Amino acid sequence: MSFTINPLANPKGVKKLCELCQKPAQLKCTQCLVTFYCDPDHQLTDWISIHEKVCPLLVSIHAPAPFGTLGTDQDHHHKERVKKQEYLIEIAHLEAQRWVSKKRFQDVLPAALLFLRCAMQVYGTCAVELVPAYLLLAQANIGLGSLSQAHEYLSKAEWTVMKTPGCSHTVLHQLHRTLGRLHAAMGKYTSALTHFANDVYYASEMFGLDSTVTSGGYFLMADVFLKQNKPDVALSLYAEVASSWHSHLCKLMDDISRSGTQPEECFDEAQCVEADQMLRCLLEFEEQSVKPRPDQSVMLAHSLAILWLLCNNYTKALEYGKKAEVLIQGLSEQNRLRESIQNLIQHAEKHLE
Repeated sequence: MSFTINPLANPKGVKKLCELCQKPAQLKCTQCLVTFYCDPDHQLTDWISIHEKVCPLLVSIHAPAPFGTLGTDQDHHHKERVKKQEYLIEIAHLEAQRWVSKKRFQDVLPAALLFLRCAMQVYGTCAVELVPAYLLLAQANIGLGSLSQAHEYLSKAEWTVMKTPGCSHTVLHQLHRTLGRLHAAMGKYTSALTHFANDVYYASEMFGLDSTVTSGGYFLMADVFLKQNKPDVALSLYAEVASSWHSHLCKLMDDISRSGTQPEECFDEAQCVEADQMLRCLLEFEEQSVKPRPDQSVMLAHSLAILWLLCNNYTKALEYGKKAEVLIQGLSEQNRLRESIQNLIQHAEKHLE
């Protein structure tokens, strides 16, 4: 997987640096031959995070143009190289997001760093396309408790946004959401709420007030209000989040029912994990509340059942469908969800036979 390199064998003035820490490298990947590490630990970390998925692609990206080719051929080679770099950026971005959703923050860093370096090569060092990479690096460092490092990445993201007139609302909502996370982690709850309010504003402008994207800002605001000992405000925000997700998931199921097709995966792995974590958190909060709201618990269990059905995990879909069935027993016989829950259970059981 790697072999030791001799610094004396490098061309004059060329230093090989570690992919992760930029210290002098001692090892080289034996497969791509273009990635270097200071020690085996950093190589293993990078392999797990991202390198295993991109190692062959790095070989083709670093391949030089054939010697003696014409200018048109060189232009073609350059365009193909840029396409591969853009594909590499996409892979690194998705992998970093996946590790964030799983809260494996140490694994986020190599993928996000590769994302940042490749984006700089393709778009330049001041482009707004770098902001998502800065935000992922900031989220990872917040999760690891390295708040000063997170602040540094967010400062770079803010500066880049300020230098980009007409920056999209998507980028602005993501920036304010990450700033809100940092301020909440620092105990600066008032400024955290301000950033989350901006997050909700920009997300609603882009995706709509009732979208699940916007509801993520409400969820984070509710967490801050709980820390401020304002449970009533948090409860109202949690209800908004639960309603947004339930409406969205029910609509997806209705669309599938009308088309008569089998449910396809509507969420990638990162989206499914994030939605599951949020909905489970809300359900656990309801179950532990001194004033439980059975209708909210039924809605959340039903949402989780639909989520896993759409992700083709019929075991979990059945688990939460049965949970919703038990919870709804205490509600009115005319409750509108009763039939939907029964249909979902039957659907999941059919696929598990």
